[in-house]
Amino acid sequence: MRALLFALAAFPLLAQYDVLIRNAKVVDGSGSPWFRGDIAIQGDRIARMAPAGVLRRATAAQVIEAGGLVAAPGFIDIQAQSGDALLDGDGRLVSKITQGITSEILGEGESGGPVNERMLSLYRKLGLDIPRQVADFTGPHGFDGWLKAMERHGGSPNFGSFLGSGTLRTLIKGMDEGEASAAELEEMRTYMRQAMEDGAFGLASALIYPPNSYSSTAELIETAKAMAPYGGVYITHMRSEGDGLLEAIDEAIAIGRQGGVPVEIYHLKAGGKRNWPKMAQAIAKIDQARRQGLDIGADMYAYTAGATGLSACLPPSASEGGKLFDRLADAKQRAAIKAEALRDGAAWEQMCKLAGPENVLLVGFKKPENRKYAGQRLSEVAAAEGKDYLDAAMDLILRDGTRVETVFFMMDEENVKMQLRQPWMKFGTDAGGVNPEKPEGLVHPRSYGNYPRVFGKYVREEKVLSLEDAVRKSSGAVAARLSLHDRGLLKTGLFADVVLFDENTIGDRATYESPHQLSTGVRWVFVNGVAVLREGVPTGAKPGRILRGPGYRLL
Repeated sequence: MRALLFALAAFPLLAQYDVLIRNAKVVDGSGSPWFRGDIAIQGDRIARMAPAGVLRRATAAQVIEAGGLVAAPGFIDIQAQSGDALLDGDGRLVSKITQGITSEILGEGESGGPVNERMLSLYRKLGLDIPRQVADFTGPHGFDGWLKAMERHGGSPNFGSFLGSGTLRTLIKGMDEGEASAAELEEMRTYMRQAMEDGAFGLASALIYPPNSYSSTAELIETAKAMAPYGGVYITHMRSEGDGLLEAIDEAIAIGRQGGVPVEIYHLKAGGKRNWPKMAQAIAKIDQARRQGLDIGADMYAYTAGATGLSACLPPSASEGGKLFDRLADAKQRAAIKAEALRDGAAWEQMCKLAGPENVLLVGFKKPENRKYAGQRLSEVAAAEGKDYLDAAMDLILRDGTRVETVFFMMDEENVKMQLRQPWMKFGTDAGGVNPEKPEGLVHPRSYGNYPRVFGKYVREEKVLSLEDAVRKSSGAVAARLSLHDRGLLKTGLFADVVLFDENTIGDRATYESPHQLSTGVRWVFVNGVAVLREGVPTGAKPGRILRGPGYRLL
């Protein structure tokens, strides 16, 4: 009997696996040094990991001879903007999976659910598209209904979301300014608790955009208190990333401390040349808060330009009540908007003034007749039309009937490098997935190249950070922040989200002028054990699953 048991104990080396990756340079996502190893995948899990050669006698349906390719956990994009594509569009997210991204985390400022009649009325009033599945997004578990609708549609990567603070605000107050009443605050807390039980990771604010910007610090603290028992995180696009950067960090810290929740800062940056020296102070402020016991960190993309709507050059009050376009069409109200936008010392951040119109690149228009402006600077359009830059901006927004997608060149390369080195930093794209076969207008190159840029430019070429640290900040650190205990690491028993890339060739090719170019070097990507990228070519598989936060309650 003992002889039989001994023989059976040796059998795992002969096991049949679905996928066997041999002789990879394994970087496991923890920050530990790399090692030469083999990885076996069975079903949707990592069945075994071992030093290279230990599994030499094992067999598998598919054997990949890695030949020194880096094997890493799939990258988790903590600031993804692919909600529309995952709900009704091209769920393959080709520009994302070719970066090595295996999970998209949504919710900055807004989430697709929940929805109520107040919100639907506002959508109709503004002429916005209403998802055909919207009935699933209503009721006490509308957040769950939205996630499940994306799962039915199918996507190559996994996906999950925060509850957007703008969504929460719209549910209760529409696009109205003003403090929430006691009754309204209790409604917000109820929606927050329900979203946490549906699997939200926490609350995500975007405090430069209406109606997010109408939320007070006290309102956000009260909402944070409601999610604290569920393990929620407060993640924020702060009220200022320029002149008021340090004060905005103070607000985020106050919300975390008084709300009893961890804090994450979206795309940390110091915008505008006059504010570049503030980055060292911002880092010191975060470090001090950490020493004092607050769990606070940040994420970033590896570029010196950000992107948002041209409407960010107009005061938040212009959008109050959802009447931005009506106000721009009225000469008297338009003059008041312009005066406020040009006023010095305003409490809000005027992006065109901060960057300078010569550093404002127009990229996305809805109406075909306006697409001729894509690729032009705001200063160029203003000069061609004989207007000042703000009149040109307001005309473009009004003519297109959209916020007009825009790239703002505002950051300092040395600050980017300083940020990359911080131990509490993580990476995200702040971008949606794009199909390069059917591009529509220009996009920020981060849609295609953020992670390959980190590994090509800042790891290999400039040696700003190590390979192991870059992988950790792309995977394990993000999973830990989101309490995703079964992803983010290469470890036996965890879900098989795995990326194989060539550290010698990985890099970004997308530029601001010609963004629709896939990155190089990422060879294989597995999501839940299924290849979505094979030898650099998308397979079309859509094995992505819903990712949920720690407060999830099975319905």
